[in-house]
Amino acid sequence: MPLTPYLQGAAFDAQAIAAMTEAFAEALRQLGLRDRNDPVTEIIARRIITCAQQGERDPARLCELALSSLNR
Repeated sequence: MPLTPYLQGAAFDAQAIAAMTEAFAEALRQLGLRDRNDPVTEIIARRIITCAQQGERDPARLCELALSSLNR
């Protein structure tokens, strides 16, 4: 499932997009999410984008931060 639908209006370089895409795929895999319409899918995408906007580029860390946001 691509992250690109959630990137509208955001500007990232190719390396950042690759890291976010990897993190997004891994987070969805860990959650067992396949449905694009599941609200959690969008929450994960938005959290990854927010963390990337703050400078995080490590896919594992982006995934971890996104998943931890669900536990709050």
